[in-house]
Amino acid sequence: MLSERSIDPAALDLLKKAAKDGIETVWDRYEAQQPQCGFGSLGICCRHCIQGPCRIDPFGQGPTRGICGATVDVIVARNLLRQVAAGAAAHVDHAYDAVEALELAAQGKINYPIKDKNKLRTIAAGLGLDATDQDVNALALEVVKVAYADMANHSQTPIQWLMAHAPKERIAVWKDLGILPRNPDREIREALHQTTMGMDADPVNLVLATAKQGLVDGYAGLKLATDMQDILFGSPTPVVTEANLGVLKSDYVNLIVHGHVPLLSEKIVEWAKTLSTEAQSVGAQGIQVAGICCSGNEVLMRQGIPLATNFLAQELAIVTGAVDAMVVDVQCIMPSLAQVAACYHTELITTMPIVKIPGATHIPFSLENADEAAQVIVRKALTAYTKRDPQKIHIPDHRSTIMAGFSVEAISAALAHLDADQPLKPLVDNIANGNILGVVATVGCNNVKVTQDLFHVEMVKELLKNNVLVVATGCSAHALAKAGLMNSEGTERFAGASLQAVLTAVGEAAGLGAPLPPVLHMGSCVDNSRIGDLVTAIARYLGVDTSALPVAASAPEPQHEKALSIGTWAVTMGLTTHLGVVPPVLGGKQVTELLTQGLTEVIGGKFYVETDPLLAAQGLITDIRAKRRALGLDN
Repeated sequence: MLSERSIDPAALDLLKKAAKDGIETVWDRYEAQQPQCGFGSLGICCRHCIQGPCRIDPFGQGPTRGICGATVDVIVARNLLRQVAAGAAAHVDHAYDAVEALELAAQGKINYPIKDKNKLRTIAAGLGLDATDQDVNALALEVVKVAYADMANHSQTPIQWLMAHAPKERIAVWKDLGILPRNPDREIREALHQTTMGMDADPVNLVLATAKQGLVDGYAGLKLATDMQDILFGSPTPVVTEANLGVLKSDYVNLIVHGHVPLLSEKIVEWAKTLSTEAQSVGAQGIQVAGICCSGNEVLMRQGIPLATNFLAQELAIVTGAVDAMVVDVQCIMPSLAQVAACYHTELITTMPIVKIPGATHIPFSLENADEAAQVIVRKALTAYTKRDPQKIHIPDHRSTIMAGFSVEAISAALAHLDADQPLKPLVDNIANGNILGVVATVGCNNVKVTQDLFHVEMVKELLKNNVLVVATGCSAHALAKAGLMNSEGTERFAGASLQAVLTAVGEAAGLGAPLPPVLHMGSCVDNSRIGDLVTAIARYLGVDTSALPVAASAPEPQHEKALSIGTWAVTMGLTTHLGVVPPVLGGKQVTELLTQGLTEVIGGKFYVETDPLLAAQGLITDIRAKRRALGLDN
């Protein structure tokens, strides 16, 4: 049934069109894969050496060890460590690109002006650099030097970006456990070595190594990337636009940016504005840029560009018949897009040397040729517009207003209208008095194993009803935006009475004339570091460890290895971290117990798996209430 595929009316509408047009989608391919491998789902198969693959019998009637003698928990723990290391590698690679961009910008070698000088000086001061009178470009190069030093660290000293920004109480915990990371590339390399045949056979040690990879991701990936991008492109401030596939326009050239790194998408937005008059020469009213996944979140936060859709519906954007070009950079890009685009007039454009798709047009992007590549891409979209088939166009009439741009700086600025000297005080006071029960961060993906967006939306509605403030990033933010949970009307419809009163007071004081949204859009997947910064700031204000706060995290529909690495980082921060899709670990009883119980005793956080959205919300609320009681707060 179509209703089991998505709760998004735009997606359901286009799934009918896809079937009519003979288009195979991700849901069709998922059904073709049934039944999926039970060994893989439990994490109890190993192909790390060429003697295998080895499989452990979950019923105890067949093999209990791999050919080399590895136990089921060793196999599960090795597989998990490799997945989390891969997720960390994706974010560290992203961060490195952003560091390189800042270096070249400061040297005047590329056309990317440094937009947030205040953020630069704040980051520099946090790193112990003299940020007072230095020239902006010279200071940026000093910051870049620190970042590069982490990437080339040959000593035993921890990552400087972590030491400068992580809570001191957490650093002490991580040091005691021996998981403070050094050079991020070295840690990822070591994880691959540690999980090869004939290496680590201690599930506890492997799980601790996994926690270390979470720290690599959190500080050498998420935090570093966000800081670099804010310095280059500006720290987000509140913007209002729309979300869902109804943002596409039949009389405009529609160009979609899809992926994760804003180095290209920022330029495309810039050149789409510059070349908008050329659209008239092909019979269009202008150029509409819209975003999918985290490239969409990035240009939404800084440019007000509307969100088209999230991960699972990326093919359906092309099925509208109205997308003239879809340009992709890295991560979460379905290879099937080329096959779908071939059925329409859409130009699918790849841009990165590590992301090529047969059937797509490849336009190489580099920092040095950014303006030239962006112009070529925009003009490809203009040309494609002339090839549209009006009979194939169907744009669903579904879109929701969204207020986004809630960086930590923007949240502090809004709260400063209530207390200029101590901006966090109104937030903390309202948590202490119970007007806000606690805070939950929802992050991550869509997963075809569950109904698209259902878990995100239903769980968050339950949290809001119970006066829990929600912040969101990534595809979760897309889901909640489409569902109307990121505007003032959402506060009036879904927030509990005391949460609604707080959001109304802040919104009125900030001059909005309406409440803040009940869910604050904090950005892309790498921008989960903003959540970490906010948690760190609140803990510092209260003088407690982050593990003591009535704060939790959730990945309602995780599908990417990055989601596991982000979740692992959240656990290392001491947070209870919910997963709405069961990760491939259940075959290892010891590993499962370590992740859901044992880690709490040594690191403060834990994973919590619940596949029902309402039960998941109640479980998070129970966890928040326990944290409140431990802090002596009334419930």
